[in-house]
Amino acid sequence: ATATAAADQCAPDQLALKQEGTLTVGTDKPAYPPYFEDDDPTNGKGFESAVAYAIADELELDEVKWTVVPFNASFAPGPKDFDFDINQISITSKRAERVDFSDPYYTAPQAVIALKNSPAAGAKSLADLKDAKLGVQIGTTSLDAAMESIQPSSQPQVFNDSNDTVRALKTERVDAIVVDLPTAFYLTAAVVPEAAIVGQFDAPGGDDWGVVLEKDSPLTDCVNQALADLEEDGQLQEITDEWMGGQAGAPELQ
Repeated sequence: ATATAAADQCAPDQLALKQEGTLTVGTDKPAYPPYFEDDDPTNGKGFESAVAYAIADELELDEVKWTVVPFNASFAPGPKDFDFDINQISITSKRAERVDFSDPYYTAPQAVIALKNSPAAGAKSLADLKDAKLGVQIGTTSLDAAMESIQPSSQPQVFNDSNDTVRALKTERVDAIVVDLPTAFYLTAAVVPEAAIVGQFDAPGGDDWGVVLEKDSPLTDCVNQALADLEEDGQLQEITDEWMGGQAGAPELQ
């Protein structure tokens, strides 16, 4: 009976959507590869765009509308104008007090990027980065990961967005920046080719990403069921392999 009730709640005509018959999905702008391609979430290309459309398919929704939501606004308390937001958002207990998270759709390691001519680029271990001037983006879990795993001798510099963080690296205001590994591959390939990935390391406790929903959203269970189905039939792994492959090339920092 419980399973039947849950199925009824997740029927397309019963879903608690912001706009009837349409799944409204939020993400930030600019939307970078490998999560989105051509800064266009609507094309279905890129890891998170593909995941969002796969969830929509599982929910039997043909209409998907995208809306721009700044990273920090996605998990701020209060009503939302999206059904869910997908934007490399790490699941944390503090954020979960304000919003609902889906079950994880990806677990991301962290990475350190440095200019190729920087002494930090030669680091072989986390201890080698202890005296480096580090930079991170505000609101991300990279700060906690850097503090706990690298234990730097000076407080990392915190920047408002990804562009400011990258600019600080380019202008040598910092010796290295800490980001998630997929972003590190993109940045070093397309944005800062004069930089290299020093290495990767696991975030303490793991860095699980979930889609964000309004607190106590009736849609949360349906999204979780969609993700469970995608995982069970192998679609989620196929999407991950297609868009997030190639990560083995970054050395591990211990």
